[in-house]
Amino acid sequence: MAFKTPPKPRKRLFYGVAEVLAEFERPSDTEDFVESESSDSNYDSAEEEAFLRGRDPAGDEIDSGSGEEWEPAFPKRSRLVTPTPAASRGLSSPLPRTSTPTQRPTVKKKAAQGSPSSSGAALLSPRRQVGSPPQVLEQDEEDRWHDITDEDEEPSLFRFLPKRPPGPQLLPNPIYSPLQLFQLFFSSSVVRTLVDNTNKFGEVSAAAGKKIKWAEVSVGEFYAFIGIIVYMGLVKVKSIKDLWSKNQLYQFAFPSTVMSSKRFAAISSNLHMSDPQEDEENMKKKGTPAYDRLFKIKPLYTNILSACRSFFQPRRELSIDERMVASKARNGLKQYMKAKPTKWGYKLFILADSASGYTWNFFVYEGRSAFTSGKGLSYDTVHTLLDFSLLGHGYRVYMDNFYTSPTLFTDLLQNNTLACGTLRSNWQGFLHTKRNDLPKRAERGTIRWYRHGKLLYVKWMDTRAVTMCSTMHKAYKGDTVERRVKDKQGVWSTISVPVPAAVKDYNKHMGGVDLSDALIGYYNVLHKCRKWYKTFFFHFIDIGIVNSFILHQQLADIHGQASLTQKAFREALVIELTNVMKRSEEVAGPSDPSKQPAQEKCMPAFFSGDGTAGRRKCENCKKEGRQTKTPVFCAKCDVALCLVPSRNCFKQWHDEK
Repeated sequence: MAFKTPPKPRKRLFYGVAEVLAEFERPSDTEDFVESESSDSNYDSAEEEAFLRGRDPAGDEIDSGSGEEWEPAFPKRSRLVTPTPAASRGLSSPLPRTSTPTQRPTVKKKAAQGSPSSSGAALLSPRRQVGSPPQVLEQDEEDRWHDITDEDEEPSLFRFLPKRPPGPQLLPNPIYSPLQLFQLFFSSSVVRTLVDNTNKFGEVSAAAGKKIKWAEVSVGEFYAFIGIIVYMGLVKVKSIKDLWSKNQLYQFAFPSTVMSSKRFAAISSNLHMSDPQEDEENMKKKGTPAYDRLFKIKPLYTNILSACRSFFQPRRELSIDERMVASKARNGLKQYMKAKPTKWGYKLFILADSASGYTWNFFVYEGRSAFTSGKGLSYDTVHTLLDFSLLGHGYRVYMDNFYTSPTLFTDLLQNNTLACGTLRSNWQGFLHTKRNDLPKRAERGTIRWYRHGKLLYVKWMDTRAVTMCSTMHKAYKGDTVERRVKDKQGVWSTISVPVPAAVKDYNKHMGGVDLSDALIGYYNVLHKCRKWYKTFFFHFIDIGIVNSFILHQQLADIHGQASLTQKAFREALVIELTNVMKRSEEVAGPSDPSKQPAQEKCMPAFFSGDGTAGRRKCENCKKEGRQTKTPVFCAKCDVALCLVPSRNCFKQWHDEK
C-alpha cells in the first residue's frame, strides 16, 4: 500500500501587526532586496529620486524591469520616506501634523538575489535599518487645507475705473421733484405709447361687444391712473372697489376726486403695453423660433431697462440675485421656487448697486436659455447682467451659490472683474481632499482655506459650515465678529470669533438686491389681475418708484439736505401724478403756437451736463431703423431726438408730428 505524501502547509497570506513590525526590525539580507552597492547615485532609493525629480511614484509609471503590475503600499499622496543624510541636502522638513496610513502595508514575496525586479521591490517596501531614526509620513504641502496659522498671499486688485462718475447721471444743480424723477422712467413718450396701445385695444374690445363702456384715455389721465395705483400701495384694501365705497367704514375721499371707479376699471381692463395688431402677428409665430414670449410687455420693458441704466452709474460693489414677482396665473413663464418667501411667480434676475439697492440691470427668465455658451444658466446670467459697460473696469461682484463657479470667476478675472460668493462644494475643480479639512464638530470661528492660482476657497464654521470662493480676498486678515453663545449652564455670553475677509465683505455687500426688494415690498402696488402682462406693468411701476426714490436720496446727499422718507416720497408723487390731469384740463392752450407760454413750447434740452452721460435712443432714428443715442430731448414732448449739423431729427420729428 502506497503512502501519500502529506500536503505542504499553505503559506500564510496575511500577517499580524507584531509579525509585520518584526519584519521591519529584522536586518536586511541579500535574499530579500538587492541594493546595488556599485551605484554612484546620490539618491538612497528610486522613490526618493522620483520625489526630488517632481514625479509622483503613485501616479507616474516606474519601469521596474518586471512584468508584474506595480501597486503602491500606501494610499495615494502618502509616502514613507526614511530620513538619510541626503535629506539635509535638499529634502523638505516633514509636516508637524502626521498620521499613519490606515491601510495595512502590502507584504511582497521575497525576490531572488539578482532578480531584475529587485530594484522595483525596494520601491514597494522601504526598509529601516536597526538603530536608524523612525520613519515619518511626508505629505504634499500644496494639496491640503490650511488654517489661520498659515500665511496666505495678498491678491492683486484691479483699479476701479468706471466709464462715468458713480452715482446719479443728472444735473446736480436743479432740485428735482418726485414727479420729475419718476418721469425719467415713465416719460411722456413712454406713456404716450401706452396710451396709444390702450386706446387701440379699447376700440377692439368695444367692437367685440365688451360691456365696459370705453372712451379714449389721454396722457394726463393715464398719469392720474398711475397715481391711483401708487395710492393703492399706501392704502391697503381688500377690494379695489372699497376705495370708492360709500360705506362709513371706508369712505376714502381722495380717489373720487381723481376719477370714478368705473373709469378706473375701464382703463385697467383695456390696459395694453403692445400694439394689438402686432400681438396678432406675433401669435401667428407661436411654435417657431421667431415667437417672442415677452412681446406683450416689450415696449415698457425695454424703456424701463434703458432708463435704469442711463440715469445711474453703480459704485464699485455690485450684487446679483433673483427676484420673484408673485403670480399664480396660468402662464408658461411662471416659476416655482421652494426656498423663496414668494414661491409662485415670475423670476427676474437682478443686478443692483450694493450700497443703495438701485436696480441697474435685470431680465425676465423665460424658462429656457437663449444663450449658446454651453456653460450653464448661472454663467450666462452673470455675463448678461454685467454687460460690456461694466466688464473690464474693476467692478467687484457678489453672488450666491447658484451663480458661483470656478469657471465663471476665472473668466471674470480675465475681464478685470473681481468676484466673491458662496460655493457649493460639489463643483468641479473644488478641492475634495480631507487632509486638515474642517472637522464636522469644529468650534465656531474655525477657518480652513486653500488657494488654487488666483482662486481662494475658504471654509468657516459659524452655526454651520460656510464655503466661499473669491478672487479678491486674502484668507484671513485678523478680522473678528461677535456671536452670542450659551454655555453648559445655559448662560448667554458674547464672544469674538475669527472671520475670513471674504465672509465679512460678502455679508456687507451681498444685500443690494435684498434692499431693493425690501423697498419695493413696503408699499408695492401689485394686486390681483387676470392678465399676466399686467403683473409686469405693476412691477415696472415699483421699479421706477424705488429707483426714483434712490436718486432723490443721492441728490439730497449731494446738496447736503435731508431726504424724504419713502412714504413721504410716494405721497408727494401721488399728488403730483393726479395733478397732471387737472392741469391739462384747466389749461386748454391757445390754437396759435406763437401765443403758447414759453414752458409749453417745444424746446431742446439736455439730459445732463455731461454730453455723453444719460443718453437715450433717438425716437426718429429708431423709427427709420437706426440705433443712435443722443443727449438731447424735447422739453415739452420728453422725446429723445438728435440735434447735430448732419442730422436734425428734432425738426424732422416735430414737422411730421
